[in-house]
Amino acid sequence: MKRNKRLLAVIAVTLIFGFFLIVCSTSMEMKIRFAPGGEPETLDPQLYSGIPEAIIEMALFEGITRLDKNNVPQLAVANNVEVSPDGLIYRITLKNTKFSNGDPLTAYDFKASWMHALKPEAKAAYAYQLFYIKNAEAYYSRGVKAEDVGIKVVNIRTLEVTLETPCPFFKSLLALPTYFPVDQQNARAHNDWYADGTVFVGNGPFMIKKWSHKDKMILVKNPNYYDAVNVKLEELDFYLAQDGNKATAAFEAGKLDGLNNLVPEDIFRLKKDGNLKTAPMLGTDFYRFNTTKKPLNDLRVRQALSIALNRQDLMGNVLGGEIPAYAFVPGTIPDAVPDKDFRKMGGNLITEDIAKAKQLLAEAGYPDGRNFPVLTILYNTNGKQRLPAQAIQNCWKRNLGINVNLQGQVWDNYQQNQQGLSYDIARACWIGDYVDPMTFLAIFLSSGGNNETGWSNGAYDKNIETAQKNPDQRVRMEAMHEAEKILMQEMPIIPVYYYVQNYILKDNIKGVIVSPLDFFDFKYAAVQ
Repeated sequence: MKRNKRLLAVIAVTLIFGFFLIVCSTSMEMKIRFAPGGEPETLDPQLYSGIPEAIIEMALFEGITRLDKNNVPQLAVANNVEVSPDGLIYRITLKNTKFSNGDPLTAYDFKASWMHALKPEAKAAYAYQLFYIKNAEAYYSRGVKAEDVGIKVVNIRTLEVTLETPCPFFKSLLALPTYFPVDQQNARAHNDWYADGTVFVGNGPFMIKKWSHKDKMILVKNPNYYDAVNVKLEELDFYLAQDGNKATAAFEAGKLDGLNNLVPEDIFRLKKDGNLKTAPMLGTDFYRFNTTKKPLNDLRVRQALSIALNRQDLMGNVLGGEIPAYAFVPGTIPDAVPDKDFRKMGGNLITEDIAKAKQLLAEAGYPDGRNFPVLTILYNTNGKQRLPAQAIQNCWKRNLGINVNLQGQVWDNYQQNQQGLSYDIARACWIGDYVDPMTFLAIFLSSGGNNETGWSNGAYDKNIETAQKNPDQRVRMEAMHEAEKILMQEMPIIPVYYYVQNYILKDNIKGVIVSPLDFFDFKYAAVQ
C-alpha cells in the first residue's frame, strides 16, 4: 500500500510538473520579438518604400494572393482568379472577409487603393508595379482619365483587371504591398490612419495594439482575419531599431528573438560563432556610371574599371557572405526550362582580367593610368557602403594606377544626385519586386525612371519589349538573356555582388517564411 502511495505521489508530481511545462511552452509560443529596421515612414501600403515597412505591412495586410515558402503565389483574400485565354483579363472573386475593425472588405477597397498609388501627387515609390494594368501608366502621367484605367468593380465581391500586355508573373505582383487593400471607410474617417496605431486598420493576420514611435510596435492576432485558425502567434512585437549594433546587442542580451538589420562587423563575428543565418535574396549591389561624362562615355574605360576588380577578394575581406556578381541578374529566379535557374543558364558575363583592363585603359588614352581624371564615387551614408567603396578605390589604384575620391551623402541628397546625373560613379543596389528577371532588367530601359546612367540602347529596349509582351516563357527568357548580354557588353553599370539575407533568429522559432524579396512573413510562425 505504501509502495502504491509512493507511486501515486510520483505520478502526481510528474503530472504537475508536466502541466507547468505545457503552460510555459504554450506561453512561449504566443510571442516573437523581431527588429525589422527603423521607424516605418508610413504604413500606407501603396506608399511604402523600404524593407522595414514591407515586413510590418506583410503582418498587417493581405492581398489577393500571398507568396508561399517556395515563392509561389497562392490564393489569399481571393476565392478564385480566372485568367482569359489571351492572358489580358483577370477576373478576381473575393472571399467574404473583414478588416480588423469589422468593416467588410470589398472590391471597391482594392480599386480605390490601387488608384491612390497611381495618383502622381501621392508620389508612390512603387507605382510602376501597377503599370502592367491597362492605361495605369497613362493615368499616372495624366494622359487619360481614371475611368480609362483597366480596373473594374463588377460587384462588391468581383474585380476585373485588364492588362496592357500578358504578364506571366501578375499573380505574384498581386501579393506585394502596393496591391494590398486599404479600408476606404476608415481612411476617409481618419486622415492619418497610416501613422496612428489607435486608428490603424488592416486585413492581415495581425493588428496593431500599440505603436510607440521610434521604439516598438506591438501587434496581436487579428480575430477578424479570415484564416485566424492558422495563425499561431498571439503577439508579434516589432522593435524599431535603426542601429544594427544596438539591435544585435539586444538580441544577445535576450531582449529580441531575431533581426535582419545586421552590420558587417557583427556579420563576421556571428558567422564565426555559428549564430548567423542566411537565405537567398533577389538583390544586386552595383555601381552606376554616368555615361554622359568623360571619360566614362568611353566604353573601354567602363569595361576596364569593371574587369580590374577582384570581387572574390572583396567578398572575403570586406563583406560577409555575399556572392560575387559576374552578371547583373542574381540567382534563384527560374528560367523557362523546368528546374533551371536564369543565372546558371546565362552564366558569367564578366571575366576579370587586370592585363586586359590595363590594355583597354591604354587604348582609351590613359596608359598606366596617366592623365586619368580624378573621379568621385558617390555612396549613401546609411548602412555599410563606405567599406566596399574604399576597397574598390584601393583596387583601382593598385591595379590601374588611377585615383578616385569618395563622397558619402545622406539618402535624400544621394538619390537626387543620381536622378539628376550629378555624379561620376555611384553606388547603387536593386532588390527584386517579384521573382522574374524583368524586375532587374526593366530598370535600364531608355525610358526607365530608375536608369539614372544616361545610357540608352535600342536593341536592349527591343529585347525587353519582347519579354514584356510575349506570353511564351521560352521566348521571354531568351530575349532577357540577350538583353543582359548587351547590358554587360555596354557596361553602364558594374555589378559587384549579389545579396544574401544575413539575419539571426532563435532556433526554436519555426515557420517564418524568409522571402528572397527580403520580406519576413510571420503568418505561420511559432515558438517551439
